[in-house]
Amino acid sequence: MRVVEVTAFGGPEVLALTEAPEPVPGPGEVVVEVAVADVLWVETMIRRGQGGTYFPVRPPYRPGVGVAGTVGAVGAGVDPGWAGRRVVTRTDERGGYLERAVVPADGLLPVPDAVPLTDAAALLHDGVTAFGLLDLVPVRAGDRVLVTAAAGGLGAVLVQQVRATGGFVVAAARGPAKLAALRRLGADLVVDYHEPGWTDRVRAAAGEMDVVFDGAGGDYGRAAFDLVRAGGRFSAHGTPAGAFAIPDPEVARARRITVTGIADVQFTPEQARGHLRAALDAAAAGRITPLIGQTFPLHRAADAHRAVEGRTVIGKALLTV
Repeated sequence: MRVVEVTAFGGPEVLALTEAPEPVPGPGEVVVEVAVADVLWVETMIRRGQGGTYFPVRPPYRPGVGVAGTVGAVGAGVDPGWAGRRVVTRTDERGGYLERAVVPADGLLPVPDAVPLTDAAALLHDGVTAFGLLDLVPVRAGDRVLVTAAAGGLGAVLVQQVRATGGFVVAAARGPAKLAALRRLGADLVVDYHEPGWTDRVRAAAGEMDVVFDGAGGDYGRAAFDLVRAGGRFSAHGTPAGAFAIPDPEVARARRITVTGIADVQFTPEQARGHLRAALDAAAAGRITPLIGQTFPLHRAADAHRAVEGRTVIGKALLTV
């Protein structure tokens, strides 16, 4: 079968398509015929060799940590009823950019009939993080909520789910195409945070924020923190614009702002399954639709990474098999 491997730390060109033996499920395992593989921004960072603190992998390794597809074979001790079912699952260190994945059966989650496999793959990580964040930082009807990096996969889910709960959503992103997409998702106010004075425009139009979900980090996140009202809530979970925008603890305490960070969204497998189930149910009910900007065939994994790194993708980039 075809598999993508990272041959060395470096640019997208180090993603190589290679052949591997056909997988066979062991006891308690299944083989998933992969239809769609998730692509994460953090995977581009790891590929460049910049994720060693949190992701101590060494080349050669298989990138990708999650897929959606159909169960093609089951191993000993696995309910044969799984065969032929549409599922979504993490693959973790086994890699996800491949044609067939061997995974533990107890990690499978059925995909509702109303949800396409592309949407299921798009929600595998961003849906878990979005619903996990909303569990940690609840939004009430009437809350004013700022989402940075709002046109990314995670941000788009947050925008839609906050709107569904009755919050007023301010969506911050960069460029007219992304702002147009956010308007279509129902954001109440959109703002280009690459333009000077963007926080002044937010404050003038919507006042201070009850909640900020910062998926951008860097200067964008630090500026967003200043928009939080006294007693509000701030989540610093993103780094695409730099480091996590963790505010000064003394300043946060003085303003009575509750701060959560990336450590707070490291869920147990059972918690992650619960959040993913909630995201899939919301998609099946029509409350959210993942924002999928581009799909690439497996052999173009390098192009997918280039698009993610170049910030040309609106929403998610996915690999199709």
